[in-house]
Amino acid sequence: MTISSSTRREFILESAKTAAAASLAATWTSHAAAQDAKVAPSDKISLGVIGIGPRCTYDLKAMLQFKDVQCVAIADVQSKRRDAGKALVDGHYGNADCVLYRDFRELLDRDDIDAVIVATGDRWHGAASMLAAEAGKDVYSEKPCGITIETCQNLADTVRRTNRVFQAGTQRRSVPNFQKAIELAHSGKLGKLHTMHASVYVPVLDNTWLPAEPLPSRDMVDWNLWLGPAAWRPFNQKYCDGQWRGQWDFDSGARLLDWGAHTVDLCQWANGADDTMPIEYEPSDKNIVCRYANGVKLVIDFLSEPFGDRSPHYITRLGTCPVRFIGEDGWVETGDSGEIVVNPDSLQKELPDPSKRVRGLDVSAHSRDFFDCMRSRKATAANADVMRRSHIACHAAAIAWILKRKLRIDPSTEQFIDDADANLLRSRPSRDWTT
Repeated sequence: MTISSSTRREFILESAKTAAAASLAATWTSHAAAQDAKVAPSDKISLGVIGIGPRCTYDLKAMLQFKDVQCVAIADVQSKRRDAGKALVDGHYGNADCVLYRDFRELLDRDDIDAVIVATGDRWHGAASMLAAEAGKDVYSEKPCGITIETCQNLADTVRRTNRVFQAGTQRRSVPNFQKAIELAHSGKLGKLHTMHASVYVPVLDNTWLPAEPLPSRDMVDWNLWLGPAAWRPFNQKYCDGQWRGQWDFDSGARLLDWGAHTVDLCQWANGADDTMPIEYEPSDKNIVCRYANGVKLVIDFLSEPFGDRSPHYITRLGTCPVRFIGEDGWVETGDSGEIVVNPDSLQKELPDPSKRVRGLDVSAHSRDFFDCMRSRKATAANADVMRRSHIACHAAAIAWILKRKLRIDPSTEQFIDDADANLLRSRPSRDWTT
């Protein structure tokens, strides 16, 4: 089937209504290598990039392997990152076609772009994703997808209203060892689930400013756009190089969402709680103990870098982002190493071949799911509603830690119960970056 580039998006939408498109979506993953070479240029998904730092570069390298996807444009406020991104993309395709933008709104104005990956710093994820959805683009957003509870709510509402396909970059939902651990939790082979452990960094709350430095040219670093919705402060290159992490104005939930967006999300899935969240959050200097309405306990454990000083609940060889699910008859634990540890030993027969381990950072299957869902118009593995609940749970835990007191939240309204201070922290003022 051959269609013009001007009707590419209509083709993708219409494909959901036909049996042929359904067949394509069903067979793509298992036969991707065989089918890739047969994709007509007019049938390719055109991809734009918003923010290309180290994490986006990792993601994009996986996405460039899909022959039915063509990266056509990159937007970044820093010239050195734009140039590095173009070198990566053009080098892969063997041409010089990738178009660069300083202002991502110019990228969103292009009718020929079907989807974007949003991989800026935390402060921009939600706002850029919503603008992309409003512009008719499907969105793959790196996590954390919203810097506040309110942003997560607005993002999920926007995706639903605009009928866009959305994938949160919580790729461990698509990694085999985590999927197997979830399967064991759901199967009943652990007995009734009663406790889950999610690992996070030790939270940080930092409001200090780095010393002011001379402002570079707008083309070299567009400082106004870099700040975006965040409060104004003087320029310092270290922010642009990554030293914004842990800063309240730029980071999500006192850094709790760096890992929590993954690990709490996996616990939500294990507990069958994608449509709800814990109702109680009690902080200490070692963890935050959360409780669901069904009685299951979620312990958010603080693990210090470089991760050698682990909680006694974790097997040290399992790598970053370990989780543990405990039932009345056994437990399972896994992490980014790909290894799975179980108890009792009789569960060993349930585990996959160790030679087929996939590291938890791998985004290949997760991004493939996103592109397949663009064609089928089905919900992704980490869709906006899944993101909303798991992210809000993380934010609620972070707010409890900040306020140093137990909080209760109503999952139906996503508001804290009888705590005005906590409810004030559900949102932040947004700076007008458009002027």
